[in-house]
Amino acid sequence: MHLKKSTRLLRTLAAAIGLGTALCAVSAAADPLKVGFVYIGPIGDHGWTYQHEQGRQALIKQFGDKVQTSFVENVPEGADAERVIRNMAKGGYDLVFATSFGYMNPTAKVAKQFPKVTFEHATGYKQDKNLGTYLATSYEGRYVGGYLAAKMTKSKKVGYVASFPIPEVLRDINAIQLALDKYNPGTEIKVVWVNSWFDPGKEADAANALIDQGVDVLFQHTDSPAPIQTAERRGIYAVGYASDMAHFGPKAVLTSIVNNWGPHYIKSAQAVMDGQWKPQDYWGGLADGTVQLPISDLVPADVKSGAEQIIASIKDGSFHPFTGPILDQAGEVKIAEGAVASNAELAGMNYYVKGITAQLPK
Repeated sequence: MHLKKSTRLLRTLAAAIGLGTALCAVSAAADPLKVGFVYIGPIGDHGWTYQHEQGRQALIKQFGDKVQTSFVENVPEGADAERVIRNMAKGGYDLVFATSFGYMNPTAKVAKQFPKVTFEHATGYKQDKNLGTYLATSYEGRYVGGYLAAKMTKSKKVGYVASFPIPEVLRDINAIQLALDKYNPGTEIKVVWVNSWFDPGKEADAANALIDQGVDVLFQHTDSPAPIQTAERRGIYAVGYASDMAHFGPKAVLTSIVNNWGPHYIKSAQAVMDGQWKPQDYWGGLADGTVQLPISDLVPADVKSGAEQIIASIKDGSFHPFTGPILDQAGEVKIAEGAVASNAELAGMNYYVKGITAQLPK
């Protein structure tokens, strides 16, 4: 073959190969990131799952057609969760968020089987090469809520509608007690366990039982607004959880510990898109806006000012709710004087602090 002709042919082939590679690159770039969400409750629970769904919506708003998202709601913890998570991994999802504590072992198991899929689990502590964890430091909000309860209670009895005795829930109950001890010593917290994350009937029954015992400020670690509605109906104060629940109890709600998940979901999706994602144990709080505390006008101006000062001190790091000495019910020192609880200590909290008279469920 003539040298000029062969050179031209080689150039044509190279151009074709280059064009093909470019087209593949365009096609790959056009593929949206597939993101799945596994929810413990219904997206209309107006609490925990509702806020995660708001986070998913924020992700869509941020990335548009660069992401393709879906969710499965009302997924029980255990075998059902494993099946749903595995189906997402098998279905070509790039990133899966599992949003309840009881999804931890199923997520860890599936993550090992699908090393190319990225997983993030909310409120757990197991990580892997492709599995990270994230949570909101709701105990910061609970401490502020405990301060408000200490200032607003007349009966010196505060109630807590609790889901399951896991570290996250115990941390939050303890944070309230620490604030009560500081701002209104002798105020006690009464706890009723409902053994469910979302069961409006049980939550309302627990709220009524606590109010019948003289509680005049009510907290909850469950996902429906039923405790707030009960507090409103019975004329006591309440503190909402996960989302801003003020509209369910305009005469009851002092504040709500609001979880804002959107920024974290956006950051994680961007990291996966950029090939920069690494497993981490992310704790988001008041300082970065993952936890927000809208304080009601039901709270007197001086009390509100005090709450805002505590919030500012938590944000700038000058105060941590779990600063020692912190003792358990038996009087054993759990966090030494002057020491601040580490994330590992907080993640494994399995005791009530001194001052709580209730017994932990076995």
